[in-house]
Amino acid sequence: MAADEGQCKGVEIDIDGRMIGVRYPMDAHVVGDAKETLKELIPLLERKTDRSWRNEIESEVTEWWKVVDDRAHDSADPLNPQLVVHELSKRLPDRSIVTADAGTAANWWARQLRFRTGMNASLAGNLATMGPGTPYAISAKFAYPDRPVIAVVGDGVFQMNGMAELITVKRYLDRLSGSPLIFCVLNNQDLAQVTWEQRAMAGDRRNCDTQWIPDVPYAEWANLLGLTGIRCDDPDDIGRAWDQAFAASGPVVLEVVVDADVPPIPPHITTKQAKAVVGALRQGDPDAWGILVTGAKQKIHEFTESVAGALPGDRS
Repeated sequence: MAADEGQCKGVEIDIDGRMIGVRYPMDAHVVGDAKETLKELIPLLERKTDRSWRNEIESEVTEWWKVVDDRAHDSADPLNPQLVVHELSKRLPDRSIVTADAGTAANWWARQLRFRTGMNASLAGNLATMGPGTPYAISAKFAYPDRPVIAVVGDGVFQMNGMAELITVKRYLDRLSGSPLIFCVLNNQDLAQVTWEQRAMAGDRRNCDTQWIPDVPYAEWANLLGLTGIRCDDPDDIGRAWDQAFAASGPVVLEVVVDADVPPIPPHITTKQAKAVVGALRQGDPDAWGILVTGAKQKIHEFTESVAGALPGDRS
């Protein structure tokens, strides 16, 4: 599979030939197992002597991790959801299995976690269906009882089926207590992903009639079932809360009260998206002021790191 001199070829590998080229057009379509296919392709590659593009990408990745770290430590009311996952990332044991559900929880999960070799991850892909994060974690624990399993889910999906699934955990408690099994519930009383999509895509203000969900004592529910429930609403305590969860002898619900106004800002905001959000705020969005403050702080970190990266000298 030789490419013309100086011409870049796009190659897509998929074990399912029906999915080839569905998302993005490629020059070469290869049907097969990714691992085995790459074993065959790698020996055909010629190493380039010009490493400038790779060095540029590595520099940008380093810069992005600094942006992500800065964003996690922005103040919020009461707690920044990014900090919750940031503190988890620092504590992930070897061979962890981490699941996530649909919603803004998936944004923080994808941006803040650093996975190491030997870890596994599952999230609600394809249609971003709500509800699989908790049963994914339970299933993983049944399949790998000796491995730590952590689910990061929002309060909306936990109200849909997660609370009932805890009864399943209670039923099979003897099989699910060999190593950490933690359900981290981000409690913001909002179906936040849809709220933000309405703002950014339709220019609609937050509709409390459809987006607000009741404040439920998730940690207390876990305690009633004989599990361990931990509640945290202070950024100074989130690290200790994770330590307590990992030290527990059985399944844990870690309920974290987080700020719904922290926006899941994409790396690149289109003009259309920006205008839509501004339009939503002008309609009298009930969270307008919080959105303006937190959104500005989030974006300014990108600017700060970009400027710092352009300056000469050691930044360590």
